[in-house]
Amino acid sequence: MPEEDEELRRLREAKLRELLRRLRERKRRARRRGALSKPVELTDETFEHFIREHELAVVDFWAPWCLPCRVMAPVIEELARDYAGRVAFGKLNVDENLLTPLAFGIQGIPTLIFFRRGRAVDRLVGAVPRQVVEARLKRLMR
Repeated sequence: MPEEDEELRRLREAKLRELLRRLRERKRRARRRGALSKPVELTDETFEHFIREHELAVVDFWAPWCLPCRVMAPVIEELARDYAGRVAFGKLNVDENLLTPLAFGIQGIPTLIFFRRGRAVDRLVGAVPRQVVEARLKRLMR
């Protein structure tokens, strides 16, 4: 009989572990659904709120006529999807919004500025491979 009790205890523990795993997975999926999985279109008016609202944010300063900016657009889209829930991505059109690029001394586009808790902590200028952006993100996420 004690052997049966031990087996029952093991089965209960295994079932409990499985239920806890499922619960954690459901919570993670729910967080991701509520997370930003696409870059947010920013304006001079919404910029400040966006960078303060997110622990880690990346803002792409771009213009529609800029070929390197168009090259970077799918990279930013992919990263936003892949890092949803951990990093928020925004895009600010420098032709339509003059104050924010001026405040950050944007002289060339595309420029990516990385923000932590509302403060600029890193910057990349020009079209760069995804791996370069991702390396900066991983360093900042430590």
